[in-house]
Order: sequence, then C-alpha cells, then structure tokens
Amino acid sequence: MTKTILYLGKKLLSAFAALLVISLMTFFVFQILPGNPALIILGVDADPLQVAALEKQMGLNQPLLVRYLTWLAGLFSGDLGTSLRYQVPVMQLIGSALPVTVSLTVLSLLITIVVVVPVSVYLATHNNSKIATFLSALTQLGVSVPSFWLAILLILIFAVTLRWFPSGDMVPFSKSISGAIRSLVLPAVAISIGSTAVVIRYLKSTLLDEMHMDYVRTARSKGLSRNAVLYRHVLKNALLPAITILGMITVDVLGGSIIVENVFNLPGIGRLITSGVGNRDFPLVQALVFYLASTVVVINFLVDLLYTAIDPRIRLP
Repeated sequence: MTKTILYLGKKLLSAFAALLVISLMTFFVFQILPGNPALIILGVDADPLQVAALEKQMGLNQPLLVRYLTWLAGLFSGDLGTSLRYQVPVMQLIGSALPVTVSLTVLSLLITIVVVVPVSVYLATHNNSKIATFLSALTQLGVSVPSFWLAILLILIFAVTLRWFPSGDMVPFSKSISGAIRSLVLPAVAISIGSTAVVIRYLKSTLLDEMHMDYVRTARSKGLSRNAVLYRHVLKNALLPAITILGMITVDVLGGSIIVENVFNLPGIGRLITSGVGNRDFPLVQALVFYLASTVVVINFLVDLLYTAIDPRIRLP
C-alpha cells in the first residue's frame, strides 16, 4: 500500500511540475508574438490615447511577471480573460464547446474499444486465414486514409445519399439526446476509423508475440484451454502497450480533431481553435493551447494509473 501511494505521489508531482512548465511556456510564447491585443480590438487607426487606456484596462502595461502570475491565478479561479473576438469570458466559450468535444471523444473511443479487442484477437488467432488477410488490408487502408477525406465520404454516402444522419451542425443535448447522438455518429466514425486501425495492428502484433512466450506453453501444459490462456493471460499482458497507444489517441481526439469538427460544423474545441487563430484572439488561443497541453499530461497520468491497476509490478521500485 505504501509503495502504491509513493508511486502515485511521484506521478502526481511530476504531472503538476509539467503543468507549471506548460503554463510558463504557453504564457511567454504568446507574449513575444507580434500583435497588440488593444489594437486588434480598436483597429489600427485607433487614437493612441484610446489604445493606451485600453492597454491599462487589460493590464498590458504591467510587468511581464505580474501578468503571468495574474494569468496563473486565473487558471485556478477559472478566469482566463476575455475573448478579443467575441467579447465574452474565455472560460464561457470553452465551457460551451467542451461538452461537444468530450461527447465526440467518448463516442469515438467506445467505437474503437468495441471493435479493437475482438478484431485483434481474431487476427492473432487466425493469422493466415483469408478473412484475416482481408481485415489486415482494411486496417492498412484505415491507417493511410486521412480523417477529413473519410468525413467527406461519410457525408456523401450516409447524409446526402441515404439521409440516415445529418450532414452537419449539432443538435443540443438539452433539445434532443437522440438527435445529439445522431449528429455525432458520422464524425465519431470518421475519427475512430484511423485510431481503430492503429490500435488493431499494434494489439495484433503484441498478441502474436505474447502467444509465443514460455508462460503460454506452461499454462497449456497445465491443462488450461486455449481461450482461457488467451483471455486470462495473453490479452492482459498485451493490453499494457496498447493502453499507451490508446492514451495517445485519446489526446488526439480530445484535442478537438480540428479538421473533422470543422467539416461537420460542430461547435466544439476544434472549431473554437480555428476561429481563435483566424481572428488572432490571443487570450482564447492561449487558453486553448494550455488546455490541449494539459490534456496530454492528465491523460498520461491516467494511463499510469491504468498500468498499476493491470500490472501491480509497475509500481515496484
């Protein structure tokens, strides 16, 4: 128990230190970028006195360290400044976009997890069959095809031709839960196809390696059936490296899948990033960059927790 607490404490301390470094880099990089937020709001032809007054109001006349500490305090209090483009609190914009992206992420991961395990096990146990060869070719295709092209193809087939799903926009969950899910199905499939193909190929390869280990022959010699060895031992050991890949994919999807969200016109983090960059909305983009970077840290920390749950030996010194 003590070793587990120490292990988790070290991981938590490491995650906190990483978040602090990320906040430093995020803030100071945006301070050296060209462009004056006051001029962006008032326009290049604004009176210098008006620009100076707005800079004072926005705190831009304060020392750099003071501005960083103020922004850092805002991260803990939820005050990330005001959007230059929308003139509303940045936290409000992120709060309205985050449920869409989180819902899209959860649905994409569910599709990935439901497909990955059975297909990977089948490919590993029927490696030389014709069906396995066909599925392997499909996974190669899934890895190669970009998600935005898949998104357009899915819209043409299932939205325009068959009219099974909407082609874009998002029905709010407050209005219709089923309508909201239908709005997310096609973009979730477009995102999950590539990630599913990657995890399948990786998990299949790991399963094949594990199936030739000595402990498998020992377990079979003790009378355990092939399926018992496969699901109780081989799959459990093969899941460890697969979880790392799945964690990386989760970060990518939770980042907003910028292109796919824009293809389907979903009001998520991806579209918010595009809008912020296009309008040089520094407070919004700065907050979103920190959000994306901190997401990587949090997901990695959760992956470490999963590691310890699956294989307790990892937390040993």
